[in-house]
Amino acid sequence: MSNRQTVVYRKDYKAPNHDVETINLVFDLIPDRTIVTSTMHVVPREGRESDEFELNGESLQLVSIKINGQPSLTNQYAMNAGKLIFHSIKEPTDIEIVTRINPKANLELSGLYLSNNNFITQCEAEGFRRITYFPDRPDVLAKYTVTLHAPKECKVLLSNGNLVDQGVLPDGRKYAIWHDPFPKPSYLFALVAGNFTVNEDKIELNNDKTALLQIYTEPGNENKTVHAMDCLKKAIRWDEVRYGLTLDLERFMIVATNDFNMGAMENKGLNIFNAKYVLADDRVATDSDYAAIESVIGHEYFHNWTGDRVTCRDWFQLSLKEGLTVFREQEFASDMLGSESAKVVKRIKDVRALRTAQFPEDSGPMAHPIRPDSYSEINNFYTMTVYEKGAEVVRMYQTMFGKEGFKKGLAEYLRRYDGSAATCDDFRTAMAEANDADLSQFALWYSQAGTPRVSVKTQWDESKKTFTITTRQSNRTLPGQPKPQPLMIPLAVGVLNDKGEDIPLQLEGEPLPVGTTRVLLLNQDVQTWTLVNVDRRPLLSLGRGFSAPVIFDMDLTRDQLVFLAKNDSDLFNRAEAFEKLSILAIDAFIQELRKTQNANSLSPMEAYLATFEEILNDERLSPAYRAEILKLPSE
Repeated sequence: MSNRQTVVYRKDYKAPNHDVETINLVFDLIPDRTIVTSTMHVVPREGRESDEFELNGESLQLVSIKINGQPSLTNQYAMNAGKLIFHSIKEPTDIEIVTRINPKANLELSGLYLSNNNFITQCEAEGFRRITYFPDRPDVLAKYTVTLHAPKECKVLLSNGNLVDQGVLPDGRKYAIWHDPFPKPSYLFALVAGNFTVNEDKIELNNDKTALLQIYTEPGNENKTVHAMDCLKKAIRWDEVRYGLTLDLERFMIVATNDFNMGAMENKGLNIFNAKYVLADDRVATDSDYAAIESVIGHEYFHNWTGDRVTCRDWFQLSLKEGLTVFREQEFASDMLGSESAKVVKRIKDVRALRTAQFPEDSGPMAHPIRPDSYSEINNFYTMTVYEKGAEVVRMYQTMFGKEGFKKGLAEYLRRYDGSAATCDDFRTAMAEANDADLSQFALWYSQAGTPRVSVKTQWDESKKTFTITTRQSNRTLPGQPKPQPLMIPLAVGVLNDKGEDIPLQLEGEPLPVGTTRVLLLNQDVQTWTLVNVDRRPLLSLGRGFSAPVIFDMDLTRDQLVFLAKNDSDLFNRAEAFEKLSILAIDAFIQELRKTQNANSLSPMEAYLATFEEILNDERLSPAYRAEILKLPSE
């Protein structure tokens, strides 16, 4: 018997033959023998390849099947390699399937499991098939109605959507009925039943409706959810103001428990978190703890629109929802920091994380594009490349089109695909058409692995008052892959004169300058731009705000780094310059260099300390920014 895993390829994707319009789930929750009754309304798709309706199942005991209310015949279906296949579904059909599962014995913690007498689900990526037979793929979206029956000891019975009814059954057991009015894939299904307490609040939405907000946790921890509740309200309000996206349910619930095996999960209207990402005790929690809670609460809430209302067609498109939502989370966390210099702290930290963890992934044997072409184990998809580099790719749209252009593109994407499953190409197309742009070359970011290098050289012609910028992009060729093609790279630049002032940037052939920061679009191996009316010695500020996930190569002297660290109006680049200066100072200290050959130049340590002192005492900069920029570089 072979232990080799089956490799799944993106090119082999085929649309499902049938849709499931609605599914009614009834759970009789018993720790070792839970009964799940699933009633699906199945509709054949036009243009389907087959009348066979294929459902996934794993670790299930099949109890019974009914078709249109009648017990099924054995010749109407077959079991094959963990799949339940109905032979001939040619018209809309109701299928009832009853299964028995054992949550107590579910040690994989995928699907429905029992921990500390609490029932909890985790269905991403392929856990729902361990609950009942279903086409467990993200491009089959259904509207769910869920009825929970549980022992009276279960104080809380939760599922997705809005609460329809709850009460006590004649036998003393409890019940609750939930309905989610929005179609969703099976991986977003959630169920929680057990002994939890709740912190509740309400929020007035911009559509004049009031939503109930609830954070559930184990008894004794409810006082530790105050910060998380505040973060949730901020996230809801931010999404309304920034993108016009409003909470679409009567309530939004978070469950924070030590018994959740993942970090956090964005199930529609019922987010489930490991407790460490929600609970904060003000006696011991640090600023970093509070910031991390704010980010993860925001991330999972923002999935409500970018991941839930519009999901990914297949798992190869995972970055469509995760890269986009990481970007939204980063923007939210930055906006919550207040002053402009404080906001940059978030950007500095995100880029450091990218360089520390994702750049090495790109340069090693596990390098893969943000939309991989194959996998043998779906859980291996959850990488820094898919998430963090995916977020940088999304950010490049905003760099090219500005915040308003990005908002237009996102609105167009949501308008086109609300209630359905989309692809990375769908998102790119919506962005392009909303901004009247050609982004065909930009598609390479989704299929080409590796971190590009962009080397830059500049030349100032004092007599002609021109400043020439020449760029060269390159990328390594990966084993078994074709030679990399030039990417479309937005390069945000500014130019400082010898007084430390940003100068207006006017390209050759333009009648007037256009701002002091310009986005140059690289799309060739080698390109040159010429700026005119540059009458004082210039210095380039390169890749402002880290405008693309690339490695920038530009030779700068120590004195130029000092100049940028003191004067660059782009605070991210100012931090970059000081970090490079710090590295030079550390190197100089190690080698015990105290003097330079140029007697007119400061020694390495003197240059470093003088710049350190100036930044430290610059009251125009927020304390958070000064604290971050003055850190010594990491290993």
